[in-house]
Amino acid sequence: MPYLLNLVYLLLLLLAMPYLAWKSLRAGKYRAGWREKFLGRVPRRVGERPCIWLHAVSVGEVNLLPGLIRDLRRRRPEVECVVSTTTRTGMELARKRFPELSVFYCPLDFSWAVRSAVRRIRPDVLVLAELELWPNLIGAARAAGSRVAVVNGRLSENSFRGYRRIRPLVARLLRTIDLLAVQDETYAERFRQLGAPAERVCVTGSIKYDGAETNRDNPTTQALRRLAGLAEDDIVFLAGSTQEPEERLALDAWRSLAAEWPRLRLIVVPRHPERFDSVARMLDASGVGWRRRSELDACENPADARVLLVDVIGELGAWWGTARIAFVGGSMGSRGGQNMIEPAAYGAAVCFGPNTRNFRDVVTAMLAHNAAEVVEDGEGLARFVRRMLENPNEAGRLGGSAQALVRNQQGATARTGSLLSGLLEKVPARPVA
Repeated sequence: MPYLLNLVYLLLLLLAMPYLAWKSLRAGKYRAGWREKFLGRVPRRVGERPCIWLHAVSVGEVNLLPGLIRDLRRRRPEVECVVSTTTRTGMELARKRFPELSVFYCPLDFSWAVRSAVRRIRPDVLVLAELELWPNLIGAARAAGSRVAVVNGRLSENSFRGYRRIRPLVARLLRTIDLLAVQDETYAERFRQLGAPAERVCVTGSIKYDGAETNRDNPTTQALRRLAGLAEDDIVFLAGSTQEPEERLALDAWRSLAAEWPRLRLIVVPRHPERFDSVARMLDASGVGWRRRSELDACENPADARVLLVDVIGELGAWWGTARIAFVGGSMGSRGGQNMIEPAAYGAAVCFGPNTRNFRDVVTAMLAHNAAEVVEDGEGLARFVRRMLENPNEAGRLGGSAQALVRNQQGATARTGSLLSGLLEKVPARPVA
């Protein structure tokens, strides 16, 4: 089987070569980590401490790991953690998040590469984030005596239908996995239907929800409220992580309601700092009274301007705590959405555009629990904001459902850490070399 897979991978690689070469020349992708990816020449681990190898494909999966690694270190301080990723952006983030750990590109699923990587890492447990079912990697880890776990597991309806067509092969692979820690019962049932042993499937919730602040009275948010001159009866409409043209759509929605709702304040937080000045020019051209966040420290009357442009980085999480009505950006264009968990955790009435593929599982859960709404365009955004203003009970219900969803999901990191710690205890002692 490994050699057949190698052949299939090589054929796919040859077919993809023109695209990979074009992306490498045009965007600089796929240039780094060739020795690690094709030969498995990952950093060699020294020492005999127990080891957990955590693999996260890209940025989204890397963001799941900090809390889980902290939990594992608390439970098992003697354990060494190493982190692998697949994409360049995932590698950049992982190195920033885990400067003290060994971080490397995961080998491609060629048998020689994964066997080399497993020999060099010597993991006791291989942890795969969400759904990375690479047969040769899993087989090499098992052959070396490692346990294998999937954490924060999910299986979309489309993936489920695809895997069901090759169920005998998938079932055989799933039976080699010691732990499937999945986000909800729907995913758990799909894994069981594909042949995963029921006793190895555990519902833990989604790690993505852990760490989200739910208290609007936290010191950072309260300091920002005072800095912006927000009064108790102000109603903040916040458009966060925005891209072109979402700032303009949010401004148009606010302008259509500003005269009728004099306590309505607009806060705009663009996703990328290089766009701060272009958004500022757009606000200047609009003729509305507005201020930059960077000017507030020296401003005597910040409440005089009803529109605020947050032109500093790292504060959005706390600014969400000021919002009663929230639009999560990156969802009207091609980016695929941004994190809507933070405003939901504060109990804001949350909406976002139709393009949210990067947070598909979170969006599905929020819509299923009536905890958010999708707005198709600028007119839909304006209608949503108006409805929330005219129906504060509806806004409260929407926000309350969102906050309850987040709170109910929190704790997944600790549940997952406990399962992994238990799995580590089942690893047989390795012979002394």
